[in-house]
Amino acid sequence: MPPNTKKPNVLFILADDMGAWAMACAGNSEVRTPNLDRIAARGMRMENAFCVSPVCSPARASLLTGMIPSQHGVHDWICRGNSPSESSDGAIIDYLDSRETYTEILARNGYECALSGKWHLGNAVELHAGHHYWRVHARGGGPYYNAPMIREGAEIHEPPYVTNVITEHALEFLAVRDTQKPFYLGVHYTAPHSPWEREEHPPEFFDPYFNDCAFDSVPDLPMHPCSSSMNMGPCK
Repeated sequence: MPPNTKKPNVLFILADDMGAWAMACAGNSEVRTPNLDRIAARGMRMENAFCVSPVCSPARASLLTGMIPSQHGVHDWICRGNSPSESSDGAIIDYLDSRETYTEILARNGYECALSGKWHLGNAVELHAGHHYWRVHARGGGPYYNAPMIREGAEIHEPPYVTNVITEHALEFLAVRDTQKPFYLGVHYTAPHSPWEREEHPPEFFDPYFNDCAFDSVPDLPMHPCSSSMNMGPCK
């Protein structure tokens, strides 16, 4: 970037377990995605981008490091080491230890970096990877109400709908950020990952699909034994 060129602000919104086909702007007539459609209409849709792992944690590690799983070392869904309450021994593990992330590169180049939402790469308790603002999910998945979240290094449970909680934290960062610096803001939702039961979502989101959607756009495949919405075991 040439000297004296203003550095752009960066907003990175990441959904969890959402297929590229599951948007109206991608031609799906059943899924209602007005905000994503508006973003797509004003920007660019990349239709030929792939990740070598379909699993949450390895894919996130690849996004952050630019490495494939065999290089960065995260090969599967992480089920321990994110927060003390997650495992019986209270272990905290930084799965990206010694792996450089692009947020660290941005921070070194004058950016104020923030993350609101899902991290799921271990050590959710401590602010790290170049971030200056850290409001993350304590584990990686779970209920949409009373979700375990990290605030100032402590795990708390946020009663409101977690999608709204993540959005509010992102807005909080924008309100308190250093306006003299460019910012990078990652907003990483747990949606639309399971659980999908009625009690997990507001009626205005759940009922239209439950009452009026045939889901013809969704492949009709046999239910896998590991697909229980509350299953958090290694087979997931």
